[in-house]
Amino acid sequence: MASFNFTHFVMTFLLLVSIVHFTSAARRLTEQDQPLLFKYHNGHLLTGKISINLIWYGNFKPSQRAIVSDFITSLSPSAESVAKNQPSVSKWWKATEKYYHLTHSKKSSDLELFLGTQISDESYSLGKSLSNKQIVELASKGGQKDAINVVLTSADVAVDGFCSSRCGTHGSSVSAQKMMNAKDSRFAYIWVGNSETQCPGQCAWPFHQPIYGPQGSPLVAPNNDVGIDGMVINLASLLAGTATNPFGNGYFQGPKEAPLEAGSACNGVYGKGAYPGYAGDLLVDSTSGASYNAHGVNGRKYLVPALFDPSTSACSTLV
Repeated sequence: MASFNFTHFVMTFLLLVSIVHFTSAARRLTEQDQPLLFKYHNGHLLTGKISINLIWYGNFKPSQRAIVSDFITSLSPSAESVAKNQPSVSKWWKATEKYYHLTHSKKSSDLELFLGTQISDESYSLGKSLSNKQIVELASKGGQKDAINVVLTSADVAVDGFCSSRCGTHGSSVSAQKMMNAKDSRFAYIWVGNSETQCPGQCAWPFHQPIYGPQGSPLVAPNNDVGIDGMVINLASLLAGTATNPFGNGYFQGPKEAPLEAGSACNGVYGKGAYPGYAGDLLVDSTSGASYNAHGVNGRKYLVPALFDPSTSACSTLV
């Protein structure tokens, strides 16, 4: 299993050097003193229509599931007009296209994500303490052709490394197609945990007080759910990493075991003017006071991370 370090700790790029291998590099990106040069390792990128299958493990409210599923739906190009307001989640995702343009592939480089099947495991079939192997087992329950299977664990589920070194991972695993000698025998997967009760100061910042560093007031979560809005941030970053480096040989900088990717290179940056402890200049809902930077379908608002722009070697934000 190819596993990647967590995508969102509040002060990852400054204060958790002992945990996160790419902290200093992310700090340099923010300060723009030594731009990174991402390398393409000649591997496959995800192309065509890819379904995002959600595997819900544990106890999730219908309202929580709707927040995440609406986010996935918002990624589609067709959601651009549905969102009505700008900037949109779809516009944010469109920034990943720059990686595809750089490959100069003769094949179609279009990538379109859409919400696929949703599987619920409310009985905690594998218990409430999961290993990495069990995460892959859960991810395997989703369709494995032209898909990214996303395992979402509820707030009462412990996962190896969760909170101590990561908020989520992405990787790939051998699919059942290998038995049929299929050309592509791997499928991509993502795991993200709900950190509401276990480590919100690490994995749900800036919607919770950070455990380290400057103690600014937490921002109001756009969907009024600190744990789920935090999951969306991490899921967004991991999706960008999965699309541009699905099998560990796509676009990244640094060691393969702890790579800087399209989303993880810009940890802690959400708007212009971001610095350690400050997420940046964001949009604020006049009614709820919630902070966000992207509009989604069904009137949703989300906070999505800055993405590394390979054409400028800098973090690119929506606002």
